[in-house]
Amino acid sequence: MLYTRKGDGGTTKTLRQQGTGERISKASCQTEALGTLDELNSFLGLCRVRAALLRWKVEGKTPSEIIRQVQHNLFIVQAELAGADKKIKPSKVGELEEYTDAIEKMMPPITSFFVPGGTEVGALFDVARTQARRAERTVIRAVEAGEITLNEHTRGYLNRLSSLLYALARFANYKAGVKEEPPTYE
Repeated sequence: MLYTRKGDGGTTKTLRQQGTGERISKASCQTEALGTLDELNSFLGLCRVRAALLRWKVEGKTPSEIIRQVQHNLFIVQAELAGADKKIKPSKVGELEEYTDAIEKMMPPITSFFVPGGTEVGALFDVARTQARRAERTVIRAVEAGEITLNEHTRGYLNRLSSLLYALARFANYKAGVKEEPPTYE
């Protein structure tokens, strides 16, 4: 069933509340964090579909395959936030670092900020990067509000994810021959 009507009053429950009869506000930090991660994962679905046209690989994987892996990992993050016995393992953080490092080695070094855009896929990865950063902030806000606990590897994963998406945006533009445009500050 896609609806229960139980949330019509502005409350919901997660695994943390199962069996307690307790409901939490849909405006809570925990609910905001879960929703923001869901938004990110959905947008990454669009990124994955558009990136399917790209044929280059990083560490033996296409950008689409990397994003699919990230999407599955975001479900682990959401499950942890909701109270399930699921956790991001250190190896998942390491994978993001390996992809990011591999991309950095194939590109010129960053010398300044650059204006997002360039190619459609590069722009999509840039939007996903900003969504990942927002998701990280909302998760940390929920932790600081005492609404959830989070293992250190999940924090690291969320932090590294925006770096990977930034690297993918730059690399998509680079592989398409689009030169990075620094801001003019005029």
